[in-house]
Amino acid sequence: MSETSSAATVAVPPLGTAAAERKATASRVAVASLVGTVIEYYDFAVYGTAAALVLGPAFFPSGNPTVSTLAAFLTVAAAFVARPVGVVVFGAIGDRLGRKRALFLSLLLMGVATVGVGLLPTYETAGLAAPVLLVALRLLQGVSMGGEWGGAVLLAAEHAPPGRRALYASIPQAGPPLGFLLSSAVILPTLAFAGKDGFADWAWRIPFLLSTALIGVGLWVRSRIAESPVFEERPRGDTAESRFPLGDLVKAYPGRLLLGMGAAVGGASVYYLATVYSLSYGPTVLGIPQRTMLTITSIAAAVDVAVTVPLAILADRIGRRPVMLSGAVGCVLWALPMFGSLQTRDPVLITGAFIVGLVLFSMMFAPMAAFLPELFPARMRYTGASATFILALTLGGGFAPLVATWLTSHWQSPLVLGVYCGLLCLVSLGCLLALPETRDKDFSV
Repeated sequence: MSETSSAATVAVPPLGTAAAERKATASRVAVASLVGTVIEYYDFAVYGTAAALVLGPAFFPSGNPTVSTLAAFLTVAAAFVARPVGVVVFGAIGDRLGRKRALFLSLLLMGVATVGVGLLPTYETAGLAAPVLLVALRLLQGVSMGGEWGGAVLLAAEHAPPGRRALYASIPQAGPPLGFLLSSAVILPTLAFAGKDGFADWAWRIPFLLSTALIGVGLWVRSRIAESPVFEERPRGDTAESRFPLGDLVKAYPGRLLLGMGAAVGGASVYYLATVYSLSYGPTVLGIPQRTMLTITSIAAAVDVAVTVPLAILADRIGRRPVMLSGAVGCVLWALPMFGSLQTRDPVLITGAFIVGLVLFSMMFAPMAAFLPELFPARMRYTGASATFILALTLGGGFAPLVATWLTSHWQSPLVLGVYCGLLCLVSLGCLLALPETRDKDFSV
């Protein structure tokens, strides 16, 4: 054998090495996507919790506590309204310039906005300028979130080994509950240390300002991950690339866009009513202590994290639709008992009801991280996945605290929350029945 032949033989990697390297890269990317998503959702959860507890009186003082709470929840909704702007901006960046670049910029924007909220003067100090600046920063948070979820799950899914897309995409999908848990882990001891009055006066700023360090870590992690191989290997040129992905998406896939949005809207309502609205409704209307409600929702969110990956593995084995349909049916049936448990004021019963509710929510959402991207082709996949998910969260989650506040001000029972949530979950059930199974989709096109 010649030296050339021998050298060529030595250069050939052992069988299975390429697959092992791809799996290792996919794992690193999934974890890095998770880190960034946790930090972004920590920022978002801190704001939602602060809106439920203190931002109303601090920025929207009123003689009527309900009016102040509604005003604070309007700023929560404002971020969801701004999310579609993030879909347009970061979807175009992600589909044309790369998933990695879009994720880095979205995290940077979130960090600037969150730290800015922590530095804002209140209405007492700055007058009308305070709520105006708060809304402006909240809108920037919303724009950031418009690009976060789609990019994080897509980067993980496009690196995933064959047959494991739901598993790898589900890892950053655990970011929202982990972000909520991280926010609770900061807010609960801060509340205990400063007391209710101290927290309302000054200590509410601490969780926002701590985001500075977290954002730094997240940016460092995201700068070191590899770009999606599907993005790098896709065809280039004017005929292959979309100059305005959202416009092309609406023209080419209007049905899938609407059905995908509907498929996620019910789960969004379950999550945001449980983890945002209940933190206000429980203490102010039912007299349940704030720390008790935070603890209840934190326990339920921890269970949500624990079941996300196993449910995604199941979705890789039997398909996305069976798991999601089971969760949707469960949410329709469980919505009344879940929110009805609040009127017992019993922490044990409420915790159990919320745990069951968030497990059923996870059955809908754990496979969703792979399912929504699989509905669209690679050239507009970032925009497609982001648009369906973000629009669903805007309608089912962003406006949920506002609608819930209005409903409970007219009907003096938490059962009305179950009716509202159950109807949205019924919409999701119908949309899931109308959509195809996507487990075996060729992800390279």
